[in-house]
Amino acid sequence: MQEIGVSSAIVCSPSARHSDSMQALPPRSALLRNDFGRMWVCFALVHRSLLRAGVGHHGRLAQGDIQHEDEGADVEAHSQTGTRIKKRVILVVSATALAVLGGASADAMAKKAGNYTRSPQHYSDAASDLESQISGLGQSFDGDIGIAVQDVQTGQVVEFDGRTFFPQQSVSKLWVALTALDAADRGSTDLSDSVVLKKSDLTLFHQPIARQIRAAGSYRTTLDALMTRALQQSDNTCNDFILRSIGGPDAVQAFLEAKDIEGVRFGPGERKMQSRIAGLTWRQEYSIGNAFFRARANVPLGQRRAAFDAYVADPVDGAQPVAIVSTLARLQRGELLSADSTERLLETMSHTRTGPKRLKGGLSTGWSLAHKTGTGPQVGAMQTGYNDVGILTSPNGRSYTVAVMIRRTSVPIWERMVVMQNVVRAVIEYDSKIGGRLLPPGSTTTARKR
Repeated sequence: MQEIGVSSAIVCSPSARHSDSMQALPPRSALLRNDFGRMWVCFALVHRSLLRAGVGHHGRLAQGDIQHEDEGADVEAHSQTGTRIKKRVILVVSATALAVLGGASADAMAKKAGNYTRSPQHYSDAASDLESQISGLGQSFDGDIGIAVQDVQTGQVVEFDGRTFFPQQSVSKLWVALTALDAADRGSTDLSDSVVLKKSDLTLFHQPIARQIRAAGSYRTTLDALMTRALQQSDNTCNDFILRSIGGPDAVQAFLEAKDIEGVRFGPGERKMQSRIAGLTWRQEYSIGNAFFRARANVPLGQRRAAFDAYVADPVDGAQPVAIVSTLARLQRGELLSADSTERLLETMSHTRTGPKRLKGGLSTGWSLAHKTGTGPQVGAMQTGYNDVGILTSPNGRSYTVAVMIRRTSVPIWERMVVMQNVVRAVIEYDSKIGGRLLPPGSTTTARKR
């Protein structure tokens, strides 16, 4: 019996029911779109097989298929043979048809469940397109920029200068929050503890809480509330207070080592680091009014520029973009903190108020972003540490981690925002190309651009 192919569907023409005339149709996916179509394909497969096996429309051997030497003696034998052939054909074809239909139904159910996958080659092509876009954005930007994107589901990474250490600035508040939440998970810190901030706790630059502290001389709150302010408002005083509460920079470094997080440095805290970048040594009186800015203005320009350049060349708080997206991916997968702490941190970061036109400006409808920004000082027109890192989530729940870090640039702010937005748009385009589905196991690739 001839093997029946299932790679393409066939259908019997109503006007050719008693013949072996079949019309080839498009692939089965185009035909098996409803129950009627699937039943018709099944009927056609059985009908065609019966004809090719020598069984006519009424279950008899087709005339001319067997040469009869003795009509009277062989008719019953031929009829029995035809019946046996018919039964075998029906069994084989029915099994084949059920496999075809079952496969189609499984495909349909997988699509509805969101687990339908495209071919590894399809993902490879989409990844190549994303790599080209990220590379183009990095190469066309007027300044030193590092970009990294990771598909959380597959581990696939695309980067542009992603293994260089870039100044983090306030992105480093993420490590303080992670260390504090890890301490809470271990029971060594209670973030609900009530604490009092005084004028001696004030730092410099962006610190919205300073108004409340100065107004009453002190301010009572909780560590949890301080962490929220540090992440969402990028408040330096809140962040430094939490840092001291959990054991200082050494505690953060210990957390990074314990979690095997490489490619991330943590600085000495806002006061010391920002003073050093300005060519100064920290004094507490710098936290009062505009004292720090006045002191910085008195630093000779050459001295200040030398301190600035030294920081940019070897940032004490430097981090590799690929290291950041890798860590954020682990956070998203629940590998760094408890489930409750992970949810708390991501929820807090999803309401970040700073940088609404950086990465967040590139979001499409239905997409969300949990992120942390960083903005460093500048000397003349040159600025360092203009950053945004975070976790993008698509409408169907697929996640990507993104880091865009600018080491040094003098281009207008809007140009920096545009390149960040375009990185997000490139990721969203990649997601649309792969259909937002899960990559088949064992089909991951890594594309990197340096």
